[in-house]
Formats: sequence, C-alpha cells, structure tokens
Amino acid sequence: MAALHVRTDAAVTKARPTDEPVALTPPMTPPTLDAALPPVTSSAQPIPENYVEHILKTTKALPPITLSTLYREINWLSLGILTISPALAIYGLRTTHLSHQTAIWSIVYYFITGLGITAGYHRLWSHRCYNASKPLEWFLALAGAGAVQGSIRWWSRGHRAHHRYTDTELDPYSAHKGLLWSHIGWLVLLPRRKPGVADVSDLSRNPIVMWQNRNYRSLFLLMGFIFPTLVAGLGWGDWWGGFFFAGAARLCFVHHSTFCINSLAHWIGETPFDDKHTPRDHFLTALVTIGEGYHNFHHEFPSDYRNAIKWFQYDPTKWFIKACQLVGLASQLKKFPDNEIQKGQLTMELKKMRQIQDKIVWPSSSNDLPIVSWESFQEQARHRPLIVVAGFIHDVSSFVDEHPGGRHLLSKNFGKDATVPFFGGVYDHSNAAHNLLAMMRVGVLRGGLEIESEKAIPPSQRLKVVRAQEMFMTPESSGVDEADA
Repeated sequence: MAALHVRTDAAVTKARPTDEPVALTPPMTPPTLDAALPPVTSSAQPIPENYVEHILKTTKALPPITLSTLYREINWLSLGILTISPALAIYGLRTTHLSHQTAIWSIVYYFITGLGITAGYHRLWSHRCYNASKPLEWFLALAGAGAVQGSIRWWSRGHRAHHRYTDTELDPYSAHKGLLWSHIGWLVLLPRRKPGVADVSDLSRNPIVMWQNRNYRSLFLLMGFIFPTLVAGLGWGDWWGGFFFAGAARLCFVHHSTFCINSLAHWIGETPFDDKHTPRDHFLTALVTIGEGYHNFHHEFPSDYRNAIKWFQYDPTKWFIKACQLVGLASQLKKFPDNEIQKGQLTMELKKMRQIQDKIVWPSSSNDLPIVSWESFQEQARHRPLIVVAGFIHDVSSFVDEHPGGRHLLSKNFGKDATVPFFGGVYDHSNAAHNLLAMMRVGVLRGGLEIESEKAIPPSQRLKVVRAQEMFMTPESSGVDEADA
C-alpha cells in the first residue's frame, strides 16, 4: 500500500532545477592515477575509536579528595577572589551609601565587563564567530580582564575543551558532576585530571591575546577594581562607592552570570536542536547571562555569532556584535546555514512525534489477522455484525448502536462489501471515522486486500515517523506485510 513515511535517510532527495548553480567546495576533482601517495610508515599511531575512552584508559587520574587532603586540593587564588569580592560588597552595603550615579555606573560596567566575556572571550576568541578590528580587540581584552575570570588564552583553552568533550570526564566543568560543580566547584577544587586537549595555537599568535596573558595579574587589579573606582571618584567624588559597588559587587554579579552558562544553561530549558548532550535553551538563563542562555543552539552551532536566532529572543551580545559591524569595528559575522538549523529542529520534532506515535494503539496489521474467504465471511455475518471495507473484515458490534447515521445504515451492510458506501457512496466519512473503523478489524478478506490497497490505509497511518534501520528491515523481520509496504 502506498503509505507516506517520514524518512530519516537521504534515499529520497528533492530534484534541483537544471538552471540552479551547484557550488562544490572544494572542487570535487578525482586524483590522477599517477599521483604520488604519502608512504605508510609503521610508526603511525592508530586513531582510537573513542578518544575519550582511550585517554581515560591510558592516563591516571589523581586520587579522590578526602577531608584529610582537602586543604591541599583547594585553588586558593580562585577561592580568595570568589569570597573576597562578595565579602567586600556586603561590607560596602552596610557602611557606604549607594548613590544614583554609582548605581548606574555599576550596571553599565557590569555590561561592559560582561560583554568582554560573552562577545570577547567566548564568541570572538573561543569560537571565532566574527572578526574584530584592533580597537575592538583591545576594548574586549581590557573589559574581559575586568571580569576577573582568567586570561583570554586560559579561558578559551578550557572552553574549547568543554565543547570538544561536553559531558565527559575530559570536560572541565561537566554538568554530569552536578550543578554546584559546574557552577563553581571546578574553580575552587583542583581537577582530578587535566581537561582534554584543545588547540589554542591561533591565540598564541595573537599579539593582543598574548599581551593580556603576560600582564593579566596587573590588568585584573586595574580593570577589576582600580578603574571603576577612579571613574566614580573622579566623576562624582564617590571613591568608596566606586570601589565597593562598581568594583566588588559588580564583579560578584559578573562572576555568577558567567558561571550560570556552565551550570544553569545545562539544567533548565528545552533541547530544540539536539538532545545528545545537556545544554538547553531558556529565557531565564539568557536574561542572567547577557544572552548566552540559548545554549542548546550554541552547542549545536558554536561558530554562529548568535545565540538567539529569533528577533524577540534576548541576546544583547548578538546585538552588540551586530552594532560593531554597522560601525565598521566587526566583520565576517558567521551564521550557520538556515537549512542545517532547520534539520536540527525537524529532527527533534520528529523525535517528539515518534514518542507520541509509540504510545498510540494502532489497528492490527494484515499479518496479525486471519485470512477469511468470502463464503466464510458471509456465514459468520449471519451471527455477528460483520462488514467488509477496503479488504478488511470489521466487527462493528460495539458501534452499531452509536452510529451517527443510525443503526439501519450499518445493519443493511452486514455480510456485504461496504467499501463504496463508506467512501462516499452514502457518506464521505471523516478521517476520525476511518481511524475508528480500522480499530474494529477482525480479519482479512481473501483476494480483497490487494484490490483496495489505497483505501485500506487509515488517515492516521498515511504519515509515519520511521527510524532509518526500520526502512531496511525485511517484511519478515519488521512484521509488516509486503502488501502494506
């Protein structure tokens, strides 16, 4: 029967118009026969089938942390920065008046240093989502230093490892180790093994990145505390307010805003593009991370300069990068092809549909029903309300008194072929009627199914979600009759 299936392989492709140009990159030119092939040496290392499992087997992790060894396993520099800044902020709230000017400056500097991380460390240097002019690079390098989260090179190396080894033991802040670990634990405690390998050679060739890396300790004090204090002090005389609020309190908020990308963005929300790993999309996470909360999209398409692809979604980092392009400070903004994005969305929708489909009770197939001759059907119809529609024998006893057209329309077709009346001869029944009738199948009429093959498929089964391996199964292994394929 000619049922339409939603296919997951490339067996059927859409015909391309003959006048549409086809771009092949790189050109698909076959090699010449006399081309010299590189020699195969015996010293070549075989590629492991699973790199993560290979590393875990061939390298030894540090011993687990115990109470007796805890003090030796703490990253005291990180712990100091992460505890001193909120302590200073709390002290400032109790001792220093927060003026309107300082409050506004604290919020402004929060976004400046936050964008240093999201637009700079993350989308520019970790993922190379766009090209930045030298002035923009200098701005982002200084702003990122003010967020006090390590140098560009260190931050990007860890983040590239996070993307390459997401949710594995080689992921420096794997969500599988718990919400607290992925939020802040990985910074406070020394890791049990090194993060997975990640190439940052491009950053090592960047003079601005390396300048910041060499001078980072001075820069984080200057941009994290001294600069915001100077602005408030020289601007409107609020030296202590600038230090406590634009410095310490602002830094605390920037820290946990970024940390939510590693923690919250892997715990709450939906997976509209892929569910292989933990990243998720959620407006709340986007709100507290300057637009980084559409994390499922980002992990699936990391080279895209956007996190939010819909106009109404909150992504100030995307807006900032686009604005920089409009004034000539940024260029080559990368966008993943919409066609590929839609594939991811469709795949997830089909998965949801398949889950619903698997929960539904479907009509019995011809394989599961007895084959009955016309004579036997008529004999049994003398004692049971049986009718034939599209080659299937149906027992309508449970519905004969509920039939909207009245009992007489069914009873006069007992022991008969009611295909023509059912398909419009008397009434052109709804899809729901077709689906309900199919649930009443009790047999297959010998010689009748092949004749009415199209009509034998109820509307609910004319479009189905089929897994790739199911399409290549034989009728015997799949339980589907050849006539139903």
